[in-house]
Amino acid sequence: MQIKPFEKKVWLSSPTMHGEELKYVTEAYETNWMSTVGKNINEVEGQICEKVGCRYAVALSAGTAALHMAVKLAGVKPGDKVFCSDMTFDATVNPVVYEGGVPVFIDTEYDTWNMDPIALERAFELYPEVKAVVVAHLYGVPGKIDEIRSICEKHHAVIIEDAAESLGATYKGQQTGSFGTYNAISFNGNKIITGSAGGMLLTDDKEAANKVRKWSTQARENAPWYQHEELGYNYRMSNVIAGVVRGQIPYLEEHIAQKKVIYERYKKGFQDLPVIMNPFDEENSEPNYWLSCMLIHPEAMCKQVRGEQEALYISEPGKTCPTEILELLAKYNAEGRPIWKPMHMQPIYRMNGFVTREGNGRAKTNAYISGGATGKDGLPLDVGMDIFHRGLCLPSDNKMTEEQQDIIIEIVKGCFQ
Repeated sequence: MQIKPFEKKVWLSSPTMHGEELKYVTEAYETNWMSTVGKNINEVEGQICEKVGCRYAVALSAGTAALHMAVKLAGVKPGDKVFCSDMTFDATVNPVVYEGGVPVFIDTEYDTWNMDPIALERAFELYPEVKAVVVAHLYGVPGKIDEIRSICEKHHAVIIEDAAESLGATYKGQQTGSFGTYNAISFNGNKIITGSAGGMLLTDDKEAANKVRKWSTQARENAPWYQHEELGYNYRMSNVIAGVVRGQIPYLEEHIAQKKVIYERYKKGFQDLPVIMNPFDEENSEPNYWLSCMLIHPEAMCKQVRGEQEALYISEPGKTCPTEILELLAKYNAEGRPIWKPMHMQPIYRMNGFVTREGNGRAKTNAYISGGATGKDGLPLDVGMDIFHRGLCLPSDNKMTEEQQDIIIEIVKGCFQ
């Protein structure tokens, strides 16, 4: 079939608005509650608590702000090491550094593309002093949270749960964003529901929630003048952004259902290709299907090399690579994305600790780059690097039509011919 570029761009994941958002934004405007207090804020905090199953929510300017407050609540001090998911966006990790902490990255596992519990246990053997673990749920897929929580409890470490990408996803019937002592969600423009910006700190600890309310409003004391006795931040969500979130919340399940249909259609469309979709624990978890991703089998990969800002590949009959697929999607006016580049590969964090399931991973990573070294189980020693090398995020916008997705499937199939 002859394929023409899409007249209107097919996005990776763009905001899907419904009209009620404008109603609550207008309400904020007409009542003149335009700042960081108002009915919309109160409503969204209560509704998210009810949805996720936590006791307290503090609406903030971003999910990153929520993670920063979580790290501060966890008592991270300058020089303290903190275990962090390796394959994630750097907003998961940067707040540790804001408080002077030192991220140590825990490798990924293939079952869910999230933090590997075996590697986490190894990390505690190497760094027994660590008392905080930041766990992300990649692309809306819950990690192996029971195993991770058991390990953290054994080592008396606090879990900070980064559920920025996974609002509405469940593990054994429990919502993500409720497993950690301190948890963060995001309403960024491309998330499953949006406020255009914004995020929340979620917790069952009333004292912790009150601390965050204070810290996020410049740590003002209860005095008749501006009294400040500790460092504060300008992190509160505005009542206007909260109005957008308030209008989005009723549509969370609808958005998840739409994203699931997209995932299943890709899975069916690619069933004869040497690829797998981003996996999840079908017995215990239900993702929110935020992004549909695919992983090319090793034997179907053409040669691909990535530098810091450029990538090269050599096209081969019957084989392809993420770079080739993404370039072709862009040619047809569809947006894809590489898998998150693991944190231990980022220039800013390249000297930080990195732990695989077989121990300290730095020397092993170099061996894998040069010679494809594998561990005792036959798997690559650096799982995150392998997934980054072979994987990509597909257009997953819930406004994408079935016809548009069928064309995208044909474009991807054509790369393997």
